[in-house]
Amino acid sequence: MTVAEKVWTEKFAEMTHGKTRYWDAGSGTPTILIHGAGWNSGCESWSLAMAPLSQHLRVLAIDCLNWGTGDVLDQEFSFAYLVDHVREFMDVLGIEQANVVGHSMGGWILTLLSYESPERVRRAVNVAGGGAATRPLQNMVEFKVPQPEQIREHYQRMADASGGVFSVDELAAAFIRKRDLPGHPEAFAKVMKHMTNPITRQRYNTLRRLPHIRVPTLVLWGRNDPVNGLDETGIPTANRIPNAKFLVYDNTGHGVPVEQPDRFANDVLKFLSP
Repeated sequence: MTVAEKVWTEKFAEMTHGKTRYWDAGSGTPTILIHGAGWNSGCESWSLAMAPLSQHLRVLAIDCLNWGTGDVLDQEFSFAYLVDHVREFMDVLGIEQANVVGHSMGGWILTLLSYESPERVRRAVNVAGGGAATRPLQNMVEFKVPQPEQIREHYQRMADASGGVFSVDELAAAFIRKRDLPGHPEAFAKVMKHMTNPITRQRYNTLRRLPHIRVPTLVLWGRNDPVNGLDETGIPTANRIPNAKFLVYDNTGHGVPVEQPDRFANDVLKFLSP
């Protein structure tokens, strides 16, 4: 069983838009973790993965632009800005090349980064990534800032999986706090609006890009994923990336790193090992 442990240091990187929050743990090959979409996503999404991964790697969990408690960029934007935000983060930290692990929206960002800047990505792990289907999720189209209790409910499963190491209040704190940060709800809503625009989703669809990816890639998927379905998104993603390794987790939904933390950490470490 994965031993949950708070191994990270919370830091802020000074970037062109202002400050971006990230968690830093371990030493070795830099490995960037990119979370999924949704108000409740951020560094905390990787709480269960940080300890086992940081035993062998330098793990950097990053808040995507307009997601965390750092500064926001007050305009409509989506994938082009989000991908460049990762590149700039690497530049600011002096990282020329890194492993990159992306879950859901993070997998979409990872795919675009691997396509646009393959020299910056050593190895890629796409975890239930979006991008192969153009349809937006309804809860993104009809975005509303969640209530504190809804945020706590979101993190209950992770708190339970940690065996009591992490409390719900601790995991939910940043997402509750940013509800009241000036400009944060409005700036996040602009990202949702742009990201769910059908033209945006068609323009940044991954299907035409996948065959051109040369970065060694591991694709991980839950067989019962209700968000990015295995047949609709998972299989087409894995089949189109040349020489991709594909692992499907039985009895698993969309939240692979939380639902299967032990197997997730073991599979990722095995793939990222030199």
